[in-house]
Amino acid sequence: MKTTTLVITSIANDTHPVLRQYALEAKKYNTSLIVIGDTKSPATFDIEGCDFYSIERQIGLGFELTKGLPTKHYARKNVGYLAAIKNGANVIIETDDDNIPLDGFWLSRNGYLKARSVLTSDWVNVYRYFSKANIWPRGFNLEKIRESLPALGPLCDVYSPIQQGLADDNPDVDAIYRLSLPLPIQFDTHDSIAVGVNAICPFNSQNTTWFKEAFPLLYLPSYCSFRMTDIWRSFIAQRISWTCGWPIVFHSSTVRQERNDHSLIADFEDEVSGYLNNAKIVATLKSLLLQDGVHNIFENLMCCYQALVELGVIDEKELPLLRAWIQDLSAR
Repeated sequence: MKTTTLVITSIANDTHPVLRQYALEAKKYNTSLIVIGDTKSPATFDIEGCDFYSIERQIGLGFELTKGLPTKHYARKNVGYLAAIKNGANVIIETDDDNIPLDGFWLSRNGYLKARSVLTSDWVNVYRYFSKANIWPRGFNLEKIRESLPALGPLCDVYSPIQQGLADDNPDVDAIYRLSLPLPIQFDTHDSIAVGVNAICPFNSQNTTWFKEAFPLLYLPSYCSFRMTDIWRSFIAQRISWTCGWPIVFHSSTVRQERNDHSLIADFEDEVSGYLNNAKIVATLKSLLLQDGVHNIFENLMCCYQALVELGVIDEKELPLLRAWIQDLSAR
């Protein structure tokens, strides 16, 4: 059984060149490929080596989560995670259908790797270690973008079950950047960066590797802005990772993005809740008294989401979905 699974959500048809490339290369590298569709997906979808899940097939999986998970939302990707876990995945890679894999994308992935730790307990703009440009990741605290980079520790062995790869050409930046600063951009090659306890940098769902013990933290919220679902997930994942002794590792680009069509003003509107609340969310999460240890991840997840509901940034309708997610994982 293949133990590495690549998960993508897409409403494209089966002639989509990037999906076909992923299917071809996944087979070559002994990786399963799951594509999660939505209500706008084509009626028929057939790519050799691609396991496509229509809405009807998703419902037929029998997960509690599918009973209430909204359609027409990026968080349908949660079903892909659950399907991969059900099929025996030990490693889940996630990306999108506008990210084209580079040669390094298919290299063997390991939770143990060499990285340099960030020496700070504050926000850190990891992109700036990989570029001299004035660039920051989507979800970054805008009040911090002019601050100097913190020092890095020596290159050491670390264990990280959540690893974020960068993307060249059209990286994951916010609408303010896209409206005012130049693209494309190619990141420099740099030692991997480990962001540990009390340090924070948003990470996305576009080129991310998750190892089995961190699977519960994959959960994408449905009842928040589309542009914030993976960013706010990343804040929660980082906060809980601190209780397990896990840093989040960022590494050099292994994809390049040819971005799908977006309205930048619509993106800006969807990101306003982040511009106004990202710092508050991180401060709230830091203030929580969470329990240490991997065995407390589910309880800590509930605690984090309850706090963000009380903060008013996520709707309380999220909590039944999160309970369903936990129930589905507990049944595996």
